[in-house]
Amino acid sequence: MSLPLLAPLFPAGREPLPPGMTEEDRAQMMQAKKYQDLMTAGMESCLAKTTIAGVGGLGIGAFFSMMSSSFAYEDPMLRQSSTLNNKQKTVEIFKEMGRNMWRTGKGFGKVGALFAGIECCIESYRARNDMVNPIAAGFVAGGILARNSGPRAALGGGVAFAAFSAAIDLFLRRETPECVFTSHWLFLLGLTDCVYVSFAVTTDSRMVD
Repeated sequence: MSLPLLAPLFPAGREPLPPGMTEEDRAQMMQAKKYQDLMTAGMESCLAKTTIAGVGGLGIGAFFSMMSSSFAYEDPMLRQSSTLNNKQKTVEIFKEMGRNMWRTGKGFGKVGALFAGIECCIESYRARNDMVNPIAAGFVAGGILARNSGPRAALGGGVAFAAFSAAIDLFLRRETPECVFTSHWLFLLGLTDCVYVSFAVTTDSRMVD
């Protein structure tokens, strides 16, 4: 029974279909939405965030180590004093490079996974997404990483990591300035995402026809 001046109510999954859609299309759409919700829930879980941060840290650390290792074997005196031939030198260089990449990548991955996991747990507990989460996670992660050096070092590591996390989060949360449209041609071309062009003549910050 429909009441006047009120929108009609329908059970979930029984809403009126748009023109051209059938019940089979509804079933396919509901199935796709179910998979999408599962994937979203999985990506937002703490386990997924920790794994992604760990794998990303591993890759970044390995890349930095590979870039830095290219400068570690540029000593001609060391090459002349070695009794290895070129093939043996190449094999040893790649072995050492692989060990350094794994060592550095493992360290970066451990830091990334630890920070991401702690931050996700704090955010889930507080049910808020603000500056407190990265600062608290940075303090706890820094203290855990420096725990073997004593209480003073753990406190200093926590404070330093918290300050670094706060700086990064402030940078990521900064408000981008409004875009300045210097010509309606930029708008027509789609170049409207913060395009800054310097002209000698002062232009209006609003888009004009």
